[in-house]
Amino acid sequence: MNKKNYLSPEQKKILANTELFVKEKLANKGKGHHDWQHIQRVKNLAINIASKENADTFTVTLGALLHDVADWKFQENKDTETGMLIAKEWLGNQRVGKKVIENVCDIVNNSSFKGVGVEDNLKSLEGQVVQDADRLDAMGAIGIGRTFAYGGSKNREMYNPNIEIKMAKSFEDYKNAGQTTINHFYEKLLLLKGRMNTNTGRKIAEHRHKYMEKFLQEFTEECEGKI
Repeated sequence: MNKKNYLSPEQKKILANTELFVKEKLANKGKGHHDWQHIQRVKNLAINIASKENADTFTVTLGALLHDVADWKFQENKDTETGMLIAKEWLGNQRVGKKVIENVCDIVNNSSFKGVGVEDNLKSLEGQVVQDADRLDAMGAIGIGRTFAYGGSKNREMYNPNIEIKMAKSFEDYKNAGQTTINHFYEKLLLLKGRMNTNTGRKIAEHRHKYMEKFLQEFTEECEGKI
């Protein structure tokens, strides 16, 4: 048995407690895009990627569960450290080891996409696995659904050919972007295939990327009234 895939009874208890904690934190938040269902999908996919990439399952699962515990997109001041502080306090109360806490906090603080011009800065394989799983959930059929759900929640236009695509060169640019839902595909989602960390992530991304390209082609043709 691979030791990295083995979970002790105590680790299973911590994970069960963390699931309940995160589910309560995310109640009534981000419906359809950054909700509990998103966390579950990322967790399940991250565990599967971890098994293929020989990453530590316990750390990956904690990171996946906590990665959006206080997403900056839903903070009034766009703060990026709130989630990390919440995760650190929670894991400390659960008596998780210092090394794992540091790793999970790095995941919470650095896994999200911050603009095409901003480099990824995750320090561990476990962080890269969670980041891949999170980004994969922003792609494909579910990614399309989430994008329109988020755009609707922000009262964004679905499509406007007069609004130019803007490629954020800094995190500040990305935080302040308020483009149309369709523009978001070009400003982020279609870029994710090239920003996968693991071989497993790259294989999955290839299929989901093609699916989005087909959708956008169909969307454009319908907008143009093509028969």
